[in-house]
Amino acid sequence: MSFNAVQALTAKGHDLDHATEAQLSVIATLSEAEVAVLNSVKDRIEGEVTAHVEGVATGVIVW
Repeated sequence: MSFNAVQALTAKGHDLDHATEAQLSVIATLSEAEVAVLNSVKDRIEGEVTAHVEGVATGVIVW
């Protein structure tokens, strides 16, 4: 079975619903290594956002 970059990206939560056919055509040519890099970046960004949100005190007003 051949590698499907679009499926691999959407399985990790990348939203490609608004991608054009031309964009999906290019995305489909990505290698497994390139998809792994994109997934790694997504995971790191989401991890940093989650850590930032979890570190914010709730119920505090800053003037």
